[in-house]
Amino acid sequence: MGERPSLVVFDLDYTLWPFWVDTHVDPPFRKNSIGSVCDRNGQSVKLYPEVPAVLERLHQEGIPMAAASRTGEVRGANQLLDLFGLDRFLRHKEIYPGSKVTHFQRLCQQTRVPLSQMLFFDDEDRNIRDVSQLGVTCIRVPHGMNLSLLERGLEAFARA
Repeated sequence: MGERPSLVVFDLDYTLWPFWVDTHVDPPFRKNSIGSVCDRNGQSVKLYPEVPAVLERLHQEGIPMAAASRTGEVRGANQLLDLFGLDRFLRHKEIYPGSKVTHFQRLCQQTRVPLSQMLFFDDEDRNIRDVSQLGVTCIRVPHGMNLSLLERGLEAFARA
């Protein structure tokens, strides 16, 4: 296997979960009596099905992970990461409105990982475009994060 990234970064909305946390669901979030994550109205919220396996695989391979999201619902996004148990995987979080360029510049400063050693997954073309110009290997996520996309991203990174 080729070279591995030093940091894998995930967007949140429509990458790890199938909704916009600031418009499609109503924070605050909680776990109900059977352990499902629900919003204020009792609507169940879920991750894309393969997200836990993706994060677990990277964790087992010793590859650090981070989140980068432009959402305005910062508290709700962090609450979901905690309730879904994803905080244990995501060492760094840049979650606030603005440009993904800023998110990545801060991740680079905090982690001391060069941008060229990062792999990024996001559902939005504009974010892929902006971040790829920084030298980050970027993979578009059209229908939620899965193991096949992870493999494609790792292969793209190794070729870069």
